[in-house]
Amino acid sequence: MSAPDACEPTRLTVYYDGACPVCSREIAAYRRQPGAQDCRWIDASRCETAELGGDLSREAALARLHVRRADGSLVAGARGFAALWQALPRTAWLGRIAAAGPMPALLDLAYGAFLRVRQAWRPAAGPWPGAVLADLRTDHAGEVGAVRIYEGVLAVARDPAVRAFAERHLQTERAHRALIESHLPPAHRSRLLPAWRLAGFVTGALPALFGPGAVYATIAAVERFVDGHYAAQIARIDALPGDVTLAPLRADLEHCRLDEVGHRDEAIRAGAAEGVLVRLWTGTVAFGSACAVGLARRI
Repeated sequence: MSAPDACEPTRLTVYYDGACPVCSREIAAYRRQPGAQDCRWIDASRCETAELGGDLSREAALARLHVRRADGSLVAGARGFAALWQALPRTAWLGRIAAAGPMPALLDLAYGAFLRVRQAWRPAAGPWPGAVLADLRTDHAGEVGAVRIYEGVLAVARDPAVRAFAERHLQTERAHRALIESHLPPAHRSRLLPAWRLAGFVTGALPALFGPGAVYATIAAVERFVDGHYAAQIARIDALPGDVTLAPLRADLEHCRLDEVGHRDEAIRAGAAEGVLVRLWTGTVAFGSACAVGLARRI
């Protein structure tokens, strides 16, 4: 589908990620070249949705460079760079080389490596305000860890009631993980997911060695923390200037929060253990959860 007339340039339109400092400097260098005045330059991190055209989502435009030719056709990655280079007299020769034979495929491999490294310095950006995106990253890390908690319980526990409890809630946590993933672009998920998976498994498997009461106490402690975390996040969304696009996200977060409250209450009713050692363990779990949130918010 072609972009609206307002998006059609004299020669081509370049969609770039202005929130990436390296990308911005590179685009600035191109814009200083002769011929750049004939191109239209769109910062996908802050433009209006209509400027992207009906066939380009903001998420896709932020993920990699896109170029729309004068005929309305859209190319991305190495082919996008080739089209841009060919449009500028100083780099036209390079563009012709980049577009020839196997070069686009080879350049795309190099570009893909750059995009993975880029996440180390790119600030939070995407379809949500930065603070909301950081919260979503912690939600996703938490749900990944929650799935592994129940998998850890199932790997060790043999009590039928505990296993039925874990299997039932494992399905809920998997659904939560998928729900958060529907809101959070892959590029913005925590880079420490392997650590969260390991920590979650240990958090579930270790108390399972000590019996049902320890398992239920652990789940109650985790869900008590998660309830507070989701509630604080929802309060921050409510404090933002009115934006109807956040309403579906808020509803999904509240749905997850209520499920976690149900898990907490069920664990308490099932016979969560008490005592000094249990309080020491659950305090450690709560402290570790808070530290994990702080790390996932940034990494």
